[in-house]
Amino acid sequence: MISLTLCSNFISFMKSLRVVIISMSICFGMFAACKRGDSGANKTTQGDEIVFQKREIFGASLDETGALSLGDVLTNLDHNDTILCKVSGYVKEVCQVKGCWMTLVSGGQDTSELLVKFKDYAFFMPKDLGGSKVILDGVAFTEVTPVDELKHYAEDEGKSQAEIDLITKPEVQKKFMANGVLVLERN
Repeated sequence: MISLTLCSNFISFMKSLRVVIISMSICFGMFAACKRGDSGANKTTQGDEIVFQKREIFGASLDETGALSLGDVLTNLDHNDTILCKVSGYVKEVCQVKGCWMTLVSGGQDTSELLVKFKDYAFFMPKDLGGSKVILDGVAFTEVTPVDELKHYAEDEGKSQAEIDLITKPEVQKKFMANGVLVLERN
């Protein structure tokens, strides 16, 4: 009687262990996919051909819901010190030294820019991301950028020493501290 109870308990334990192992395998697979920057694929059609494009996520995970246009964010910054938001736009340029900053534009004829940095330098952008459509999640704000920092950005852009020497005054800039970046369309 005791051995029958032990056998029954052992079988129950093994079934529970099997469920735990399967659950852990599923969770590990999902975690591994997130770490690769894999957030799924977009389907687009080109003629009769279906093309799958991989979205990329850098930093904190995010999706495209609720993203404001760059124009809306820049307008709101005229009346607010900071804005916690998602913003969509196109990458104009990326720091060519290590990808530690980028500029965001709305595209078209609008020349307004948003200087984007990445929270705690936790992630960087690929240097060839220019022209790509992205969504950022974080905080938009206005800040005075000192001359030495402006010169540093000019060096990162590869500007000549003559161009760098022309920078003599601080600038009021609209900036964004990104927690995460979702690349929607890679150029």
